[in-house]
Amino acid sequence: MIFSGVQQGSTVIDPDSKSGGSQVKLQEDLNRFLNLLITQLKNQDPLDPLDANEFTSQLVQFASVEQQIYQNANLEKLLNLQQGSQVADMVNYLGTTIEATGQQFTLENSKAEFTYSLGAQADSVTIAIRDAAGLSVFSQDGQTDIGKHSFTWEGLSSGGLPQPDGTYTVVVSALDRAGKLQDVAHTVFGRVTGAGAEDGSVSLFMGDVNVNMDKVLAVKETPASE
Repeated sequence: MIFSGVQQGSTVIDPDSKSGGSQVKLQEDLNRFLNLLITQLKNQDPLDPLDANEFTSQLVQFASVEQQIYQNANLEKLLNLQQGSQVADMVNYLGTTIEATGQQFTLENSKAEFTYSLGAQADSVTIAIRDAAGLSVFSQDGQTDIGKHSFTWEGLSSGGLPQPDGTYTVVVSALDRAGKLQDVAHTVFGRVTGAGAEDGSVSLFMGDVNVNMDKVLAVKETPASE
């Protein structure tokens, strides 16, 4: 074991990684400890010298922490390799259409599709679509029957004006006979335009909409006309 601040054996820590930051902090703490120890040794009472067992134990603790940092660095490398492999596998998703849980979707070529599911019969249902600024651009009544319902939006506002392609959010509100809100489950559809990994999370992209892989429910070919 060495306190090199750079590597142990063949393991080199990336200074920009979390382990690299921990290693730098450990090195700073060790330097402060050694400076303090040297000062104490210089000024110790010859008749009452410092207990060598105490600072030896502290050095062992530093060595133990450094060992853990190198183990964490190796785990980070393995995770990065795994994520890279997952991203490579996700190339197969490019161009396909996915269904995912969520409310954000992309209007593409003036068309978007989403679903909403009701766990109980509703007295009234309202489908509202908001643009990226949060403004409502479309609203109409929806089906009130229990179960899953599909809806295709043609990209027109409630007044019939075409809306630009981009990111939108659907909010389906359902009320029971007592006027209380019911739970509504949403899913959206979209063409996969990219994939990536960040902070341990692997995602697909539908335009500017980020979809975690655990939210994907189904994958299908995108029709040629789309």
